[in-house]
Amino acid sequence: MNEIIQKVTEAIQERSQESRSVYLGRMAAAKAQGVNRMRLGCSNLAHAMAPMSEEEKKRVTNMQSPNIAIVTAYNDMLSAHEPYKLYPALLKRTLSDEGATAQVAGGVPAMCDGVTQSQPGMELSLFSRDNIAMGTAIALSHNVFDGALYLGICDKIVPGLLIGALNFGHLPGIFVPGGPMPSGISNAQKAKIRQEFARGNVSEEALLEAESASYHSSGTCTFYGTANSNQMLLEMMGLQLPNSSFVNTNTPLREALTAQAAKTLLKMTGPVQKSLSEIVDEKSFVNAIVGLMATGGSTNHTIHLIAMARAAGIVLNWDDFDAISKVTPLLCKMYPNGEADVNHFRDAGGMSVVISQLLEAGLAHSDVQTVVGKGLEHYIVEPSLHSGTLSFEEGRRVSLQKDVVSACEEPFSKEGGLKLLKGNIGRSVIKTSALKAAHFVIEAEAIVFESQEALQEAFKKGELEKDFIAVVRFQGPRANGMPELHGLMPPLGVLQDKGFKVAIITDGRMSGASGKVPSAIHVCPEALEGGMLSKIKTGDLIRLDAHKGELTLLVEEEKLNGRLPAVPDLSANRHGFGRELFAAVRQNVGSAEMGASIFDISGKERA
Repeated sequence: MNEIIQKVTEAIQERSQESRSVYLGRMAAAKAQGVNRMRLGCSNLAHAMAPMSEEEKKRVTNMQSPNIAIVTAYNDMLSAHEPYKLYPALLKRTLSDEGATAQVAGGVPAMCDGVTQSQPGMELSLFSRDNIAMGTAIALSHNVFDGALYLGICDKIVPGLLIGALNFGHLPGIFVPGGPMPSGISNAQKAKIRQEFARGNVSEEALLEAESASYHSSGTCTFYGTANSNQMLLEMMGLQLPNSSFVNTNTPLREALTAQAAKTLLKMTGPVQKSLSEIVDEKSFVNAIVGLMATGGSTNHTIHLIAMARAAGIVLNWDDFDAISKVTPLLCKMYPNGEADVNHFRDAGGMSVVISQLLEAGLAHSDVQTVVGKGLEHYIVEPSLHSGTLSFEEGRRVSLQKDVVSACEEPFSKEGGLKLLKGNIGRSVIKTSALKAAHFVIEAEAIVFESQEALQEAFKKGELEKDFIAVVRFQGPRANGMPELHGLMPPLGVLQDKGFKVAIITDGRMSGASGKVPSAIHVCPEALEGGMLSKIKTGDLIRLDAHKGELTLLVEEEKLNGRLPAVPDLSANRHGFGRELFAAVRQNVGSAEMGASIFDISGKERA
């Protein structure tokens, strides 16, 4: 095992000892109670099975046949989640054939960040994760289930489902993916048209045509953003079937994998029950971080993984991410880190190759529990159909497309795709996997903006034709829900292509599809909490050094001590589009490095 990976793992275990012990004790006590519905009164049980068939009622009341919860994030607003409309019937039919029953226990909200980018609704996006966690808990609180199938894919949905699931960690659980849509217009071509539109050289009609050629059918968007990073993480953590994430939606193989997920869960509810809390541990989360670095995954997971881990009593911090990144080679080139998409990644060997490479290099823990057995080696397989029968055959260990998936001996970079930045401005993360060498270091004067709209307006007026570092502040969790600022990438990319040295520093987030422009994001403490961001003035000199991991405001300390923090007018962010309903969340949310959550480490609401 790599020495640094082992040391980080041991540090997390030691740091988490007390909270992890409390969590496991609670899960053991819940598991010891046995089949939940045994303790229900007759009226309670009658309500629970009222809509079932007579045969299903017999199975539920005999207390021997497992009753499985389906928690679904179905809607037909998200292309990735639209296929889920067919899943409950398929899962119920499969489980019925095996002598079990299933019920849709509940639905959770699933918003599309692609729709809300640069719109007011994006200010609810991050908060939706904890809302989904609570919705999952409500669904499972009926206390009649022996296990659960979780149907979710996209940005906040998987983290929210897992946080909720871990609070019912005494139950077996498995996640069921839906798969990506087929490849459309190339990501490079899409990005080019976006920048041409920002320049005013392309009409809105042409832009919509290009976007629609990219996002064109049911299935997950094909770029390697947060949604597809979620799928990678679930495999690295052993919570989905092996190498199943990137099988296209609405195909016979996809349907067979969905049915197999139900059968796999049934095995987990057997005499030797395998609960979620017995699968997910510190090593699982270290493997997830390693996978994030090796694949060049989404920066959003420097927030989500921390929140998910805390739900299991495990304490992660950004130093863990940084240490792991320094010893994990970048093995993948998918947009925004390259031109390939997740379909190309799958065809190159996908997760089988990545996991094989990481295990061989001693960078991932092999001795972990998964939904298909002990050992991450179970995930070096390739699912396929033969005469309608699903099989898992030996997977590829060497990539078929070295320009998409490389090897540890010949990585695209010796370090992972994310780094920690520290300095007098605060702590921040930066995605480096898509940066060119010339953009790792920038020293320039700040231009301060207190909204993304203000930056867009300055660009349109031609006021940004120079070297500068944009400081976009009051975008943190407590200020306005920490929206993604992905809409700022096209104008900043245009300026970068003109030869100007540009970067952005913000307490907001960036999309998982961002990365071309140096972006110091998730700055803690956030400006509204009195962080140094609130004292920066236009004209101040700032140095961002992604090589050294430094983020420094080059202003004398005495002068900074004499400055008062800026006072923002956030009244427009307090109402409309449901934002008024989240006032209590904004007041109680933790920092980005604490997972930007309203839950504490025990899963209780903050005092």
